[in-house]
Amino acid sequence: MELAYIPSPSHGVLYLGPVPLRGYAFCIIIGVFVAVWLGNRRWVARGGRVGTVADIAVWAVPFGLVGGRLYHVITDYELYFSAGRDWVDAFKVWEGGLGIWGAIALGAVGAWIGCRRRGIPLPAYADAIAPGIALAQAIGRWGNWFNQELYGKETDLPWALHITSSADGRVPGYYHPTFLYESLWCIGVALLVIWADRRFKLGHGRAFALYVAAYCVGRAWIEYMRVDDAHHILGLRLNDWTALVVFLLAVTYIVISAKKRPGREAVVEPGADASGDTAGAETDGEDEPKAEAETESPEKNAENSADVGVGKGAAKTGSEDESAAAAKPSGAKAGTDAEGEAEADADAQAETAQEAEAEAGATAGGVKKDEAESAGKKR
Repeated sequence: MELAYIPSPSHGVLYLGPVPLRGYAFCIIIGVFVAVWLGNRRWVARGGRVGTVADIAVWAVPFGLVGGRLYHVITDYELYFSAGRDWVDAFKVWEGGLGIWGAIALGAVGAWIGCRRRGIPLPAYADAIAPGIALAQAIGRWGNWFNQELYGKETDLPWALHITSSADGRVPGYYHPTFLYESLWCIGVALLVIWADRRFKLGHGRAFALYVAAYCVGRAWIEYMRVDDAHHILGLRLNDWTALVVFLLAVTYIVISAKKRPGREAVVEPGADASGDTAGAETDGEDEPKAEAETESPEKNAENSADVGVGKGAAKTGSEDESAAAAKPSGAKAGTDAEGEAEADADAQAETAQEAEAEAGATAGGVKKDEAESAGKKR
């Protein structure tokens, strides 16, 4: 008797009147919303506009769905084009069957079109959306649980998945929940990319390449555990070979990109900071008078000192009017307080000048008196 296991839903479709609500479709839709939400937050943090990620997703998501379906139909063509099969079923996406490899490849084409229309570099957009794609995959994998598909080998582990359906050749029993393994792995990949991006400032598509490489590592061992029908090449499932090739391509890109284009993009969306720069300029402008006053005050003090010196020189030459005229400009420049001090200095200089003139007059009078006496004596 099994003490613990993961139960499977009795059916993957609920009907709201005549409208079918499919669990697989709901998982895909929720995953897309999470990817756009997280991608938008990361894009804005990089300097982009709010809403840009959603606008480009309008192109990327449909392309991705078509690409994912094409990959599945091509690699499992016998499910739709062999004897006794109906080729129309190839268009029934809601019944399951999306290949992540085709979804990412053709989804990138759609994203490139959206980015090109906005003048945005695709690698920067891919870096922003990468962790969100991993989380979307983590959520989307639960669609396999609703459909009771893509499970692993038989097991008696407490977290075994209980398959109850016998449709399409299924054998009821307890199997490895490979959908759960991949879901948890994708969450780990998302966290890894977020951490590495913050730690190493990944740019020019390297965060996306890290997501691809990390996902391929997990997909390889999870794919090896699955028991659903698949094409084999040299003893390995086709998806294992795909994961290996894509992993090598992703790692190669990271190494070459880091050498040729280190760091990350300074601008990810042209014109996105225009409003912010204007607001910042207005805010900074409020402090400019203070800063200007603080910057120019030493110069003004120097000018005041020079003006005072001019006033002193004029006073020494005995010109009271010129000293007052020299003191007034300095007072006008320095303000009310400086003007009072300059005028006081000018008055003091004037008094000094008057005293000097008085002494000079007295000296001159004494000299004249001595000269007169000398002339009298000579007479």
